Amino acid sequence: MFNSLVEDNAVNAVKRFLEFTKFVPDTNGFELYVRCLCESGMVEDALQVFDEMTKRGVCSSLETWNCVLRGSVKDGCNDVVWKLYGEMMELGVGVDVDTVDCLIQAFCLEKNVSKGYELFRQMVDDGYVPRKYSRVSALLHIMIAKGVNPDLYTYQQIIHALCLKSMQREGLRIFNDLKDRGYAPDRIMYTTMIHGLCKIKWFGEARKLWFEMIQKGIKPNLYTYNTLLYGYFKIGDVENALNLYNEMQDKGYGENVIAYNTMISGLCLHGRTSLAFQLFNQMSRENVSKDVVTYNSMIRGFCNEGKLTEGLNLLNELVNHGLQPSSASYGPLIEKLYEMKRIDEAKNLWNAMQDKGVEPASACINDDVIIGLSDKGYVAAGIYWLAYMVKNRLIPRQENFENLIGVLSQRERLDVGLIAMGHMFKIGYIPSFRLDAISLM
Repeated sequence: MFNSLVEDNAVNAVKRFLEFTKFVPDTNGFELYVRCLCESGMVEDALQVFDEMTKRGVCSSLETWNCVLRGSVKDGCNDVVWKLYGEMMELGVGVDVDTVDCLIQAFCLEKNVSKGYELFRQMVDDGYVPRKYSRVSALLHIMIAKGVNPDLYTYQQIIHALCLKSMQREGLRIFNDLKDRGYAPDRIMYTTMIHGLCKIKWFGEARKLWFEMIQKGIKPNLYTYNTLLYGYFKIGDVENALNLYNEMQDKGYGENVIAYNTMISGLCLHGRTSLAFQLFNQMSRENVSKDVVTYNSMIRGFCNEGKLTEGLNLLNELVNHGLQPSSASYGPLIEKLYEMKRIDEAKNLWNAMQDKGVEPASACINDDVIIGLSDKGYVAAGIYWLAYMVKNRLIPRQENFENLIGVLSQRERLDVGLIAMGHMFKIGYIPSFRLDAISLM
């Protein structure tokens, strides 16, 4: 009954219920009640309940701490804010961007805006950006309204962080907003924004910024050129990518590992592996050192065209040159060997991958291939894949889970199959087969 009243935000009814019944909620109930009081504007009552929780030894979640901090800021109780923050530090409660948000606003209420701005800059430097654009915008406008204008570095870091979090639309809004406020973005900011737009295939907007930058007298450098080159490949415009690369060579930006990697990766992605391999060989002639990204792109390109021997040769070359292979070095080769039914060779390559300490990232090795290897008698692949998924908190498709459980059951590894099933339940999957039928699969 208590939880139902709290969930309905019936604060007064909850208070009467507690007074009448002398009921003592559990930790979760206490936290829900505190948040309910804060959201209803009854911050003083929330603080009393929160103090009682602390006295009872209840370890509140960060969400509840932030809720009480937010309520105290809204009520203008800065002394309470700093008291709560001190308690958080003493108890070793970790803070997040919402905590910092509250502290910045508290500084601003005390008219200590410079201190708030310093904390805001620290938040940006540490990579914390609120999940919602409105939160970023609100913090920026607090700074501006209080007479402290964020500098270009702060804007650049925010835009960069937003683009990393796939929030390019919000990044572009802030980018345009800073121009409207009279700021002059530099080459780093333009490159950051162009790259973010290319990642989501907003190539028209990216090119507008490219020409805007040039019109303002800012010359593109290697990284800006490379960003636009990546954008052309992203939308599949190989011919214009080649034209831009020729322009880069004319300006002395073409013969370096960054440009070569973008070209080789893009060409292989779009079926131009022969031309990519020409560039790959050209790197040696121009004394440009290849890295693991160069080799991985070329291996993937050869495998896509069925040139398995060439791909295996490149993997051996990579290792012989002292480079550390990654999952993307082995993945395409294992998949192609499995596809060609060369199972023993696929097993050997899998073992070589494990000997190098390389984990089978699902982005680089198809889950179906791993389960297929298990089904062909190489159960170790399936067990290792499951361990990797659990360790990295990844969520495979339910079908893959069930297929692996079936394989493990058939191979008399029901113990591991039950572990896989337990992980299924934790994720929220409900098996489509009956539990008493597993051993009959």
